[in-house]
Amino acid sequence: MGVRIFAVGVLVLGLVAGLAAGFLKQGEENDTLKVKAAQARAAENIGANFQAPPVDTDQPQPMPAGAKTKQLRAELEAQAKAKAAAQAKAEAARKAAKAKADAAKRAAAERASRSGRTTTGGGEQAPPTPVECSSYSGNRATGCTLLVAAGLDSGQMRCLDPLWKKESGWNHKASNSSSGAYGIPQSLPGSKMASEGADWRTNPVVQIKWGLKYIKGRYGDPCGAWAHSQNVGWY
Repeated sequence: MGVRIFAVGVLVLGLVAGLAAGFLKQGEENDTLKVKAAQARAAENIGANFQAPPVDTDQPQPMPAGAKTKQLRAELEAQAKAKAAAQAKAEAARKAAKAKADAAKRAAAERASRSGRTTTGGGEQAPPTPVECSSYSGNRATGCTLLVAAGLDSGQMRCLDPLWKKESGWNHKASNSSSGAYGIPQSLPGSKMASEGADWRTNPVVQIKWGLKYIKGRYGDPCGAWAHSQNVGWY
């Protein structure tokens, strides 16, 4: 009987001890959870209290990694596009200016053609063809025009025309291989005509002006030169 009572007592004490230990362990776990919760709240408070200050938009801010490279690339691309646009604009302006100059040149040549003037590639040009020379064209019109401009009567063309037709056919590039005479008036040598212009080889105006001065100085007028040519074969 006593042994049973003792055993029951021991069992009761064990149960009590187990329950006490369980309560203690649960209390410790609750305490641990409370501590962790308190630490989490403290961390949140610290994060809230120490957030980064707002960006001052009045001051330049440092760029994040890679942003500078991206910005530089964008700036280079913008510069390349601007340069290409400027070049295209300049090229368009150049073409427009050239087209305008070409159109003006064509218009001038057309006006000169209608008025009977001889265009000589940028060299000296004859004045507008007078009415009394309107029946002529090309170098013959230029010859008549310069004849009148030199103070000679336009009627002298009846002698000048056959004279230079015989000498060169009014071809300002005519060359006599045997004598070396050159041009419309068949200057001998042709370089004498340089006194009227450096482009004497290609400019009929220069050649005709020289030829008329030569005729006036030697024969007085084209009819005098033509008469001499008919008599001796040259002038």
